[in-house]
Parts: sequence; C-alpha cells; structure tokens
Amino acid sequence: MSAIDHLTPELWLRSTRLLLAKAIGEFAHERLLVPVRDGDGYAVAASGERYTFAAERLKLDHWAVDADSIARLDADGKERELDAASFFLAFQGELGLSESVLPVYLEEVAATINRGAYQLGEDQPTAAELVDAGFQAVEAAMTGGHPCFVAGSGRLGFTSEDYRAYAPEAGAGVRLMWLAARREHAMFAAAPELDFAWLVESQLDADSREYFASMLTDRGLTYEDVYLIPVHPWQWRNKISVTFAPEIAAGRLVPLGEGHDEYQAQQSIRTFFNRSRPGADYVKTALSVLNMGFMRGLSTEYMEVTPAISDYVADLVHGDPTLKRHGTAVLRERASVGYRHPAYTAGAPKGSPYRKMLAALWRESPVPKLAKGEHVATMASLLHRDGDGRPFASALIRRSGLAPEAWLRGYLDAYLVPVAHCMFKFGLVFMPHGENVILVLKDGAVDRVFLKDIGEECGILEPSTAVPEELSRIQGEVPDEHRALCVLTDVVDCFLRFLAAELHLDGVLGEDAFWRVAAEALKDYQGTHPELGEAFERFSLFEDSFTLSCLNRLQLKNNQQMVDLEHQDESLIFIGRLDNPLAEWR
Repeated sequence: MSAIDHLTPELWLRSTRLLLAKAIGEFAHERLLVPVRDGDGYAVAASGERYTFAAERLKLDHWAVDADSIARLDADGKERELDAASFFLAFQGELGLSESVLPVYLEEVAATINRGAYQLGEDQPTAAELVDAGFQAVEAAMTGGHPCFVAGSGRLGFTSEDYRAYAPEAGAGVRLMWLAARREHAMFAAAPELDFAWLVESQLDADSREYFASMLTDRGLTYEDVYLIPVHPWQWRNKISVTFAPEIAAGRLVPLGEGHDEYQAQQSIRTFFNRSRPGADYVKTALSVLNMGFMRGLSTEYMEVTPAISDYVADLVHGDPTLKRHGTAVLRERASVGYRHPAYTAGAPKGSPYRKMLAALWRESPVPKLAKGEHVATMASLLHRDGDGRPFASALIRRSGLAPEAWLRGYLDAYLVPVAHCMFKFGLVFMPHGENVILVLKDGAVDRVFLKDIGEECGILEPSTAVPEELSRIQGEVPDEHRALCVLTDVVDCFLRFLAAELHLDGVLGEDAFWRVAAEALKDYQGTHPELGEAFERFSLFEDSFTLSCLNRLQLKNNQQMVDLEHQDESLIFIGRLDNPLAEWR
C-alpha cells in the first residue's frame, strides 16, 4: 500500500471537518473566538469570511460542534470549499499567530489532518469490537490525540514512509537500534535493587545479548565497559549517525545494530511497548521530532535522577492506605541511560534540543501486574469514537451491565479521587491526561488505574512533604488556587469535560447527572478524611468558579517550546474564569 493512498478528497474533507470542529470548539472555550447566534446555529467571522455551524453548549463552556454542519461563506454569502489553512489564515489575528509561528503551525495542522485521513481510510474496529480487543489494539486505534490541543499530531520531521513505520496509529512492529556507549562518556541510573547487568539480562532477548556481546568482543570490549542505549530508528538515521559521527569514529559510541524484540509505538510516539515480550519494560527513547509544542528529546541530565524520582513517588503512592484501598499504582521508571556529547554538553545551553538527542529510560509494563479476568486500556480510550461516531465509553458501560451512574462512580473512585487525594495530602501533582493513565478493566468496568510518565511530569507543591535534596527539582511552591487547578484544570477541564460531553451527547448520561456523581465521589472521600479538612478548605474543588488555563494559547504563542519545563507554572496562560460544575452539588 502506498504511503499516500489515504489522500483522497473525501477522506481529506472528512478529517478537515473534524479538525475544524475541534478548533472552533476549543478556541471558543479558550475565548479566542466568540461565536454569535446565527439562525438556529452559530457563526464566527473574520477577514471577510464567515463560518456557520451547529453546536450544543455544555457546562465548563464546552462547545460540542457538529462537524458535518460547518460551512464556509465568503463576503457575499456564497459557500466555499472548506480548507483548514484558509481558516487559520482568516483568524490569524484572533488566534495571535505570529509570522514566525504561523507556517510551523500550518504544517502541524496539515499533519494532524493527514493522521485523521489515514485512520478514516483504514478498516478501524467498532467501539463494541474494541471492548474485546487487546491492550495494543486499543492503543493503535486511538484517533483523538490530546483532547484540548487542535494541532495535536504534528510529528514534524516524519516523512510519509516514517508515518506508516512509526506513527502510533499505524501499529507497526518496530525494532530498535542499539548503541554501546563507553561508560566514561555516559550515565546509567537505576532503582537501588537494580544494576546494568539486570538491564542486559531482563531487557534484551537471549539472541540479542549474545550477538551484542560478540560485537563488543570484536572491539576489545565487554558489557562492563559500556552502557547500552536503545535508539529510535528515525533518530539513528536522521540525527545520531550524522550529528554523533565524531563519537562513532572515535569509538566512544559503538553501533550494535537492531535488537530482535519487536516493539510498538505508543501514543506519545517516542515510547515503545515490547510486543515480543509484553512483560518486559516499556522503552522510552529520544526523538528529535517536533510534536505538540516540544521537540521530543530526552535530557541526559534529567535521566540521571528519573529512577529516583519515580521510586520516591511510587513509595508515597504505594505506602498510602487510601491509595491502596483504591488500587492506585505507579508504573516505575526503573532505569535510565544517557550519553554526554562533549561538544554539546559544553556549548549548548541547558534545555537545548542538542542536549536531548541520545538518552532512554525503561518503565514497568502493566501486564505482569494483572490478575485473571483483568485487562488494560489507555484512559484516552474513554474519549474515543469509532468511525461511525460511537463512543468507546458507552460501549464499556453496556458491556459492564451497570447503570451509567454506577459505572461512572466506579471510574471516578479509581481516577479522580486518588489524583485529588495525592494533591490534598502530599501536594503531589501529575499530568494525568488520558495517555498518562492506564485503566484496569473487569467486564467493562474500571477497577483501578496505573499512573505513568512520572519522572518528567510530577511535582511536590506541599512544603511539609519531605523531598530528598537530590530530587529538589520536583519541589515547588504555587499560589493555593494554582494547586487546586492541578485537579480542576488537568482533570476536570482537560479530561472529564470531554467525557461528560461524550456520554451526554450519546444519550447515555446527562451532564447534570455526570457532575453530580463526580461531586458525590469527592464529598464521600472528603467525609472519610477529616484530618485533611484544612487542605480541603484551602485548595477547594467546590468553589463557584476557577481560573481558565488555556493550552492552545500556549501552542499558538510558541509551538517550538510551549512551556519552560523548569518553571511550568510561570509559563501558563490564564484567561477569565469557568463556572465550576462541581459547585452546584457541594
């Protein structure tokens, strides 16, 4: 099959409609666009063009835009062909797109529509079929990307052939390239009970171990002289084999070739699941591809303490009685490795993509942690619709045999309550969006969750929570409301808002009932923890309104480096307030 077979007028138009529906809805949510009434529907206008559409406006100022209803009209009222680039050019001023950001953003938009057209052209499983599909089949079937970001699948740097080989939705098998790095030029970190010999024994299949050992012997080396670094095939071809050529020529890096294990790219594009041995760890690699506001490299400096951060957070979570009762678990990032390029370490500024080209980490797989009758799926699946527009969440509810409110309460007890408890008790906050949470399902019902991607995306905001000095990068202080926003924004606005809309629009559960159940879950939890009463009051999740934090505005402002990862709170953009749907039920 050709890498461009999906580029047909019909598929492109359908994918364009879906992206424009998301763009209008999310830009209206972030108050970049202000839709006005237009007959039975709404309209937005700029630069002599008007876009009309039907939409339902839900709680949290959520705009559920009907993609099929969108029409583009010129100044004379004549309908014109829908074109995403024309939309962004027309609204460039309203969106604040600078001359430097606009071309890159248009490329990201085109790539995102391309992804949608590819998936629409494939034989995708129905929502009902996905309920019985395996972990990685569900992973590859995801179509929505991050629910808030409009240009969510840029992957700038991938060719059309790379897309079919490495895009998560392609679901292709991938073999990683392996390099041996002389230890004096590299770092390796692991949990206290693990060492590099464990990694070689557990994360390489027997044939690869033997073959790599022979390659090292030919160079007069053994495993004790080097650390092994897994490399994304794209990264090897486009960056390492060229940019690191002096290191290879000098023998500081030794290419070993491909490993035998077959991996599958996950939604984050740079993390791989081991399909050959599902119980083996995930491998997260550096990938110098621009995607959703960041170059997706991995910092060697960050990798040095990532296993220690992961262990620290896991010990907090696994040692807490409340979180134990809820079954909450962390997938530990057990080991990491990175190469210190002498020139870029000396000459490139901290945070530069040039210091993030060659590193990797290993994260636990959830598969060995499952009991009989349990299976797992990315939480992003709860926002997934199949090709006919049927929500996966509705299919799970039907499979469970539970009343929708009972199913929802089980899910919120597994997800919302533990995330809130971490914030209240420890000041421990995550980035708990759909791709970073794995659901454990029993007969379609959510039983518990795994939290992942901890090392780079967690923080401790409570001064009384003791943090070892070497992990001080995760400790910080923010205003009280900003701490509450770690739940109200990251969970309520950036995930539950979309799930509430899916169930409401599908006629499964009205939005009033959804938010009542969410409030009841939080109130019941708070009622059993009087010792945290001061925190519940200080970081209240039941205020009448909360500050609107705008994610698309970040990307529209700077799509090369969306936020300063070391000062994330200072990078955020706040615009007005949102009415809190939980407040009605306090």
